Amino acid sequence: MATREIHLELLLGKQVLDSDGKPIGRIEEIRVEKQGDEWVIQEYLAGPIAALERLSAWRLGLSILDFLGARKIHGGYRIPWDKLDLADIKHPRLRCTLSELKEIHNQLEAQK
Repeated sequence: MATREIHLELLLGKQVLDSDGKPIGRIEEIRVEKQGDEWVIQEYLAGPIAALERLSAWRLGLSILDFLGARKIHGGYRIPWDKLDLADIKHPRLRCTLSELKEIHNQLEAQK
């Protein structure tokens, strides 16, 4: 498999488009894992709940959403590294359907 170096800071905040060109959320966090001497991307987190998680404030944020009655809003998605097309780094696009992704808020609810 070919490797490619990417300046991750250029991806943070970029709007991710689904396969139909509709926005699904901005990249808020990139999870990596050390493999030997290299760091390898495992997944991207996109959407509002991803921003709360990045700031380690998701418990507080979810509590506020509950209080405001807005808890059912879309939280965000976990995007596996191989499901994001970075051919155009300014416009990342899904290589799968939205239904194939795991929603972030479902996983956070289990931790609540």
